[in-house]
Amino acid sequence: MQEFYNKALMGLLCLLAVSILFGYVCINRTYLHLPLVPAGKSDLQWRLEAVSDSNRGGLSSIKINDDQFTINFEFTVSKKAQYPFASVELVFTDKAGKPVMVDLSQYSSISFSTKCSPANTFTLIMMTFDEKVSVLGDFLTYRSPSAYFSCNDKRANIELDLTRLETPQWWFEMFKLELSKQAYKLDKVPKIIIGTTFQSPAELASKVQLDEITLNGRDWRYMYLFAGFMLLIWGSYLFWLFRQHTQVLIQDLRDKIQKDRPLVAYQQLSVEPHKDKEKGAILRFMATEYANPELDLETIVNAIGVNRTKVNDILKAELGFTFSAYLNKLRLTEAARLLAEKDEANVAEIAYSVGYKNVSYFNKLFKEEYGCTPKTFKNIAIDNNVTGVREEDKSA
Repeated sequence: MQEFYNKALMGLLCLLAVSILFGYVCINRTYLHLPLVPAGKSDLQWRLEAVSDSNRGGLSSIKINDDQFTINFEFTVSKKAQYPFASVELVFTDKAGKPVMVDLSQYSSISFSTKCSPANTFTLIMMTFDEKVSVLGDFLTYRSPSAYFSCNDKRANIELDLTRLETPQWWFEMFKLELSKQAYKLDKVPKIIIGTTFQSPAELASKVQLDEITLNGRDWRYMYLFAGFMLLIWGSYLFWLFRQHTQVLIQDLRDKIQKDRPLVAYQQLSVEPHKDKEKGAILRFMATEYANPELDLETIVNAIGVNRTKVNDILKAELGFTFSAYLNKLRLTEAARLLAEKDEANVAEIAYSVGYKNVSYFNKLFKEEYGCTPKTFKNIAIDNNVTGVREEDKSA
C-alpha cells in the first residue's frame, strides 16, 4: 500500500502544479488589458485628431503636442460660439490608415493618468454605432455615451466604468427616443473623444496630458475553460485514485490472507512431536481457545501451569508477538476468513464468534490490521474473491 500512497501523493503534487500553472495562465487571459497609449504598445491602429468649434465659425483652438508616448495637447476655449468646445479624437484605423469601427465590448473600464493646468473638467465619449438609428459616416447620428472626469496640476489616476456611461439627452430628442432606452453596445466604436465641458475655463490657455490609457475587461471564457479543466483532471484523478486504491487494497488483502493462512499456530500444531512441550502446549491451547471471550493471560497460565513471563517470552521468541498481539492475530485472521466466505453472516456475528464482546473494538482492531473496516473487507472479498477459494473449490 505504501507504494500506492507514494504514487498517489506524486500524482497529487503534479496535479497541483499543473492546476496552479494553468490557473495562472487562465487568470491572466481572463483579465484583459489593452493599452492605447503609448501608441507603440497598442494592438489597435489609431490616429489623433484635434477638433474645435472653429470648424463651425467659433474661435476656440486646439493643438496636439504629442500623440505617441502621451496624449499631450493645449487649447483655448472661446465663448464666441453658441456651443464652444475643443477636443481630441482617438480615431481607430486599419493598417492603411482608413477609419474603421472596432469591437470593444469585452472591456468594462478605461484607465489613465492625467494632469492639466488650470484645473478642468472633461468628458470622455465612447462613440458607438447604433444599429437602429445611426447612419454610417454621419457621426451626429451615432450614440455618444459619456462620463466626466476632473484634473488639475497634480497627476491623478482615473478609471471610468464603460458599462455605466450616459447618453446625452439631445440625442434622444433628435431621434424621438425614450430616455429609458439607455442600453448601448461597444461592439462598433469608431473613435474615443476627450473634450471640454461647459465647466471648462474660457479664454485661458490650458494644457492637458494623458498617460497610460488602457482598456480593461474580463473574458470569462477562460475561467469557464479553467473550471472545465479542473473538473476533468481532478475528476479523472479521483476516479483513478478510487479504482487503483480498490485494486491495491484487494491485492494487499489477498497477500495478507495468504500469508496468515494457515496461521502459525496451526502450522506449529501440525509438527509432531514438539521438542518444547511448553511451547506446543501454549500454541495448541491458544489455537483451540482463541474464540473464548474470557481468554486472557491468567487463563492460559492456570491451564498450562507456565508462568506469565515465560508465556510472553515463548510467543515473542517463536512468533514475534506478545500474548495479546498473538491472540488478536488469531482472532482477526479467522474473522477475515469468515467475512470472505460467509455471505450470510454479519459483522457483529463474526466479531462475537471469534471472541470479541465489543463490536466497536473489533472494528478498530480489524481496520488497523487490514486497512479497511470489516464491512468494506466483506464487500471487497465477496466481489473479488480475495481468499482465492471459490464455491466450486469448496464443494469439490
